[in-house]
Amino acid sequence: MKNPRPLRAGLVGAGHISEFHLAALKRIKGVEVLGVFDLDPARSEALARRFRLRVFPSLASLAEAGATVIHVLTPPDTHAKLAGEALRAGCHVLVEKPLATDVSAAEQLVVLAAERGLEVGVCHSLLFDPQVRAAVEAVSSGAIGNPVSVDILRSSRYPPYSGGPLPPHYRSAGYPFRDLGIHCLYLIEAFLGPIERVEAQWRSLGGDPNLAYDEWRATLRCRRGLGQFQLSWNARPLQHLVVVQGTKGILKLDLVAFSRALRPALPLPGAIDRFVGAARESVESLARLGASALGFALGRVRQYHGVQELVAAFYAALADGRRLPVSASEALAVVRWTEEVARRAEADFEARRSKLSSSPEVTYLVTGASGGLGSALVERLRGEGDRIRILVRRLPEVVPDGVDIAHGDLGNPDAVDRAMAGSRIVFHVGAAMKGDWAAHQCGTIEGTRNVVAACRRHGIEKLVHVSSMSVVQWADAAPGALIDEDTPLEPRPEERGVYTRAKLVAERLVAAAAEGGLPAVIIRPGQIFGGRVPLMTPAVVRRLGRSLLQLGDGELVLPLVYVDDVVDALLAAARSNLHRGEIVHVVDTECLTQNEVIELAHGDGARIIRIPRGLVFTAGRLSEIPLALFGRKSPMSDYRLRSALARRRFGSDRAVRLLGWRPRVGVREGIRRVVALGG
Repeated sequence: MKNPRPLRAGLVGAGHISEFHLAALKRIKGVEVLGVFDLDPARSEALARRFRLRVFPSLASLAEAGATVIHVLTPPDTHAKLAGEALRAGCHVLVEKPLATDVSAAEQLVVLAAERGLEVGVCHSLLFDPQVRAAVEAVSSGAIGNPVSVDILRSSRYPPYSGGPLPPHYRSAGYPFRDLGIHCLYLIEAFLGPIERVEAQWRSLGGDPNLAYDEWRATLRCRRGLGQFQLSWNARPLQHLVVVQGTKGILKLDLVAFSRALRPALPLPGAIDRFVGAARESVESLARLGASALGFALGRVRQYHGVQELVAAFYAALADGRRLPVSASEALAVVRWTEEVARRAEADFEARRSKLSSSPEVTYLVTGASGGLGSALVERLRGEGDRIRILVRRLPEVVPDGVDIAHGDLGNPDAVDRAMAGSRIVFHVGAAMKGDWAAHQCGTIEGTRNVVAACRRHGIEKLVHVSSMSVVQWADAAPGALIDEDTPLEPRPEERGVYTRAKLVAERLVAAAAEGGLPAVIIRPGQIFGGRVPLMTPAVVRRLGRSLLQLGDGELVLPLVYVDDVVDALLAAARSNLHRGEIVHVVDTECLTQNEVIELAHGDGARIIRIPRGLVFTAGRLSEIPLALFGRKSPMSDYRLRSALARRRFGSDRAVRLLGWRPRVGVREGIRRVVALGG
């Protein structure tokens, strides 16, 4: 029976996916979009301005204004509550997947909708992707005979975390499976029938260190065959492949390239069959890829096409009184299997976290303890018998004796505050070492801001902050000029790169806090090597096959310092009377050239290819021209090269005078140790 009420849509949730629900709604005739509600007013306002919508203060206010359909586009753990509220307000509901994060809550929604005579649809959107729909139809028509298995490989990445409260995908160990695993479950079910059993494994490899687990593999037994899928936040490039195998052929989908190819079993000899099948598959894939590209250009294929098609189908079903594209009752089984895996992963993670030792008071807190310098510092402190706490994003497989583990991200103020409680002295070693500006903004700047705030709040005795000598000006000075604590700060950090830019902001935060009374000292190490920190970095030489590639003549003086000697300086700073934000450079008293380092590490037989300085600078300037057309900065810009190849001298007189520090190991012995260990 046709729906007698007008279809007026209200959106609850103004996140990324809401844009595509709105794009679909704008094309559906007879549907009025009333507006949006989100707990974050700024997001609501931004979406409302873009799509010319009204902003509402609550779901109830949307219903009171006349909404008859509510789109629930919020984090998964809120879906059941909001869908229930919408049903009780007399509205149909379209819920982003999953329907709920609790099977009983999902079942209650089905009952409530039936009692109220309302509909609840679920966004199993990949079922409406053009390639998937065509594949399901082909399998149903017998194009590959009887389907026997489905394999899915999917890699992903989440938006950069810029600090502050953790986003939903980092707050729950099971979130990644709820987010992407559910797509794989219903896709496999579409090809192989109802799922009868799911077995899963999970692991953390560090591709996204804020995820409890960034590798997931599940195997399924279905009514008509077996399925398996792998979810990865480590694999690159991004891919989304689906392979359906049958008794008479194989169907392959590439949902990133928007292509598919059917390879039927042909009545040909084996070698010929393989050749013809592979050729046919390649041609069909290229043809479909071209068709998809044309479809994008003509607007027939859209971003999140499956989402938009499902939204349109949902409203068509409501208007005509037809069966929903995916109803709540049809989604129940997928919710059950999703939650079985997600909750087991969460229980596993909580069990691991519960085993971590915890003391109310510790002598030292170390951030960045998983890095080369931080790990060396922790080992030294352990050897001295003091109780240590470390703040880490990934739970370690083995917890060393005498070490407390505080779990969390430097960018999260709550995690830093928990780690700081009960600490006396803080070594802030943590910072972003790679990634784009967002990574450095979070790990270095927001991390330092959070550390400073927590130090103040907890009355820390001293903060020892590890900065970098890259925060001072290297370029535009006379050859042989001395770099020390009196060298001016870098005047053009944006041109030096994101690392320098972020470290400079972080150092200024600590310096300002010290001026305000926070006991702090700032250590700027030179070029650290040894232990887990490599000696042969691009500052020394680059590898090119069996040869070594060097920019310039190799006579640049390097501010090397062995990692154990830096640890000595950090401990001396912590135990010194320094507390007013004093800045101390830590560089070995013997400064070697690049050529001297290579000779010590490789002997006289090293094959070195040297590119003259003039040619390096010319290539750098030329690289800036094409990149500027795309609004990009060259990694070999003239200013960066002048900084990297500056002929300077380095001194640590202040470290000797204020800390009584002298290199205990030294660069020559340090290099000998690195070579002895095969580094």
